[in-house]
Amino acid sequence: MDSSRVMSAALRSKIMSADDAAALLPHGANVGMSGFTGSGYPKAVPQALARRIEEAHARGEPFRIGVWTGASTAPELDGALAKVDGIELRLPYQSDPVTRERINAGTMEYIDIHLSHVAQFVWFGFLGHLDVALVEVAAILPDGSLVPSTSIGNNKTWLDQADRIILEVNSWMNPALQGMHDIYYGTRLPPHRTPIPILAPGDRIGEATFRCDPSKVIAVVETNAPDRNTAFAPPDQTSRAIAGHIIEFLGHEVRRGRLPPELLPIQSGVGNVANAVMAGLEDCSFTGLTAYTEVLQDGMLNLIRSGRMVLASATALSLSSDAAMLFNRELDTLKDRIVLRPQEISNHPEVIRRLGVIAMNGMVEADIYGNVNSTHIRGTSIMNGIGGSGDFARNAYLSIFMTPSTAKHGSISSIVPMVTHVDHTEHDVQIVVTEHGLADLRGLSPKQRAGLIINNTAHPSFRPALRDYFDRACKFSPGKHTPHLLDEAFRLIQSS
Repeated sequence: MDSSRVMSAALRSKIMSADDAAALLPHGANVGMSGFTGSGYPKAVPQALARRIEEAHARGEPFRIGVWTGASTAPELDGALAKVDGIELRLPYQSDPVTRERINAGTMEYIDIHLSHVAQFVWFGFLGHLDVALVEVAAILPDGSLVPSTSIGNNKTWLDQADRIILEVNSWMNPALQGMHDIYYGTRLPPHRTPIPILAPGDRIGEATFRCDPSKVIAVVETNAPDRNTAFAPPDQTSRAIAGHIIEFLGHEVRRGRLPPELLPIQSGVGNVANAVMAGLEDCSFTGLTAYTEVLQDGMLNLIRSGRMVLASATALSLSSDAAMLFNRELDTLKDRIVLRPQEISNHPEVIRRLGVIAMNGMVEADIYGNVNSTHIRGTSIMNGIGGSGDFARNAYLSIFMTPSTAKHGSISSIVPMVTHVDHTEHDVQIVVTEHGLADLRGLSPKQRAGLIINNTAHPSFRPALRDYFDRACKFSPGKHTPHLLDEAFRLIQSS
């Protein structure tokens, strides 16, 4: 490991092992940990803490903590702590299967929050007291400032608000990361807020490093380990069809004069379908693209490398192993075209609306009126969380939701009479897309929406049942504005 990454003499004296650092975390503490979509999370201390918790439980002693992050992390953090029943409360987003199992079993509490709200909720005191910040960085500079790693997330807030700080200094991280980040320290609490001065996706309004009060640092742990790199499946026929419908629609909007030739800044959610849309943009005629988004995935990195995308603003990377190697190899040239910001800025509604972002996000299901469920299965079991999709959907110039038309090998329709859980109401959903087509819902009444969604996006094997439901609802529903038959609306439509 490269000790030269700890360049502050005062903080070098606090270097210790992960086990010794974990011993400083008490039962019942709220711990703000770095990490966003599997990048920039602490690699060593959470695993050491999990061992300590397991030993305490073996002795019959209680030991659980609150875990606050930017978004999802990795098995070394969420998985390790969930496996030993070490998490009392988790927020704001997770994707670990063990964590999900415990949440849905009722043995772990979970708060699902819009990602733009987390930092301000902590500053407001809405979530309780933050005891410890556990943050990975790429280096500690001589003046004690911190070079961020591959994600920023809520780290600025954790470092500012926590009583004590534990730093993991990861020498695996490319030192060329320094200068890519833009940490804005201009946010204020009401009634003293001022506009965030971002007028274009590439505007830099902050500092390249985190400020850190050295008196709060209780441990520095040196690590050398890569992020959990997400492997993306190659675009299949379904995801390519979804991407094709979206790209055709964007071209139509340009021809109508509703979008400029270079489009507007793009936001793309995480996942294989979203990555396929980025791959589709690489093969089309759009140039001069920009992004104002949460995560930079393989497809967006390829757009930057090809020159089709001139700049991307995000809060984290979410790359496959191959893309991460390319990123590190070409970072000296890429860093001028990529900006990483705190998620309270990357997801800020004011900025999203000002820039006119084109938001593209996945979903679990949509109903015939355009309400979208992004988070739950059968209304009660959480999948991952709302993430930043709500931040973008409500404030975007175009709000697009996409999904394959069926789930469970074609046995369940993703287009249903009424969603079992609502994350995005019909008021925030403009476009619904599946492999079968695109429904442009702008300017349509609920009944007009229903016809378009059924005819354009539902799988053909489910359209007759959906049409039958809608026709009968129009006849027998007490109210005819948004007709429903509530006694049968939640019956899952399954293919015959």
